[in-house]
Amino acid sequence: MGRLIGILLVIWLAIGAFAAFQRGYFEDTPSNCSETGDIALNIVAGPLNYTGLNPKVDCSDINVDTPEPSE
Repeated sequence: MGRLIGILLVIWLAIGAFAAFQRGYFEDTPSNCSETGDIALNIVAGPLNYTGLNPKVDCSDINVDTPEPSE
């Protein structure tokens, strides 16, 4: 049973990677959070991409404050 689930998971992710490839996400290196997130979500969505799902990531709300070095 575990082997079947593993095989189905690999097939699911392969279909998602192929869908991301068809959308042109692998043509160049992702330059920001949104592009990287879009690629990851498309791979995880798998076959759902072919039902009209087009997951997108909006990183505009992310505000990262980096700590300042101590003196």
